[in-house]
Amino acid sequence: MSPTGSAIGAGLTGIEASLVRLPRPQSRSGGGTGGRPPRARHALVRVTDEEGVSGWGEMPGADPASWRRLVEDFAPALLRHPWRRPTEAPDAWAHLAPCPPAAAALDTACWDLWSRRRSSPLAHALGGVRTAVTAGVTIGRQPSLESLVLEVNRQVGAGFRAVRLRIGPGWDLEPVRAVQESYPFLALQADAGGRYTESEEDLAALRALDEYGLLCLEQPFAADDLSAHARLHRELATPVALADTVDSPEALEEAVRAEAGGALSLSPSRLGGLTPARRAADRACDAGWDVWCAEEQASGVGRAAAVALASLSSVTFPSQMPGAGVRAPRELVRPPVRAHDGITPVPLAEPGLGHEVDTRVLRSLTLDSATLVRSRPPASERSG
Repeated sequence: MSPTGSAIGAGLTGIEASLVRLPRPQSRSGGGTGGRPPRARHALVRVTDEEGVSGWGEMPGADPASWRRLVEDFAPALLRHPWRRPTEAPDAWAHLAPCPPAAAALDTACWDLWSRRRSSPLAHALGGVRTAVTAGVTIGRQPSLESLVLEVNRQVGAGFRAVRLRIGPGWDLEPVRAVQESYPFLALQADAGGRYTESEEDLAALRALDEYGLLCLEQPFAADDLSAHARLHRELATPVALADTVDSPEALEEAVRAEAGGALSLSPSRLGGLTPARRAADRACDAGWDVWCAEEQASGVGRAAAVALASLSSVTFPSQMPGAGVRAPRELVRPPVRAHDGITPVPLAEPGLGHEVDTRVLRSLTLDSATLVRSRPPASERSG
């Protein structure tokens, strides 16, 4: 291995990006409507150094614009940028217009590469302290209250101790009441997804939810309405949790100053990678906020990175994992990243992410690809 103090960025030989199309798993816990599952596009990136060591990252929900930004702007910038620690890698694209998903894919790949060079698990490289993560499961809107309770029963029977219910106007009080009456000791969150306003009717429903002892009420209002979240947070005993509102550590700082919440849904792809996500987790913890990881749209690479992040002591709530009965038709990593009896192990016996990308599956699912190779300087320059 090279000395850990060497400038890794200067030693990157190439970056490979693959745009893949994955069938989304069909699951009752996702609130699906049946039929053929929609197909999601993801981008996987692989950064490789001169010793042949590679690191992987993922960009979930890769649309054409973010794919172009990844391969035309962010990856070339990283290839030109020397860095000694992965916390320095984001300096490569600091001058570019923001594209958090593209930044997240490359930032994660740099962390994975750096950890593998040091023969260290990614969780330890990030400062994680846990050997396992308590998993929560998200349950979407169901056809009826009875089917909702049956789905919760299935997940509880599989070992999940925490459930996050997606709610919205007309599907809020009754679902929460039905689940709590059936499982009074279940840790319960409500994800409003920005579906509410400060209308009298909506506020009455949100205030009524305060009686049910929820862990938190997530993102009740539009992402850009920080003042509405602050007003509701001051009124409720239930902590208001922010998700889409916090797309950078700076946005979190503004939310903390505004006293707009008491919990944070931590998503590396939304924040721009593990480096800013770790910073956000630490700041939220310092402010007395609870934190959990939710990288729900990611496949195995992004999910493995989220597990490593969830091993931090600043992450206090159960972090989201696929529920019982959710099976991807094609798994990109071995072994799959899943919860067992409500617990997701943090891989500590292997370096980096602790999961290997199945390159044969990756090739079979690839729609487009790009390979960037660092041009070597002239021999006279290298010797100088």
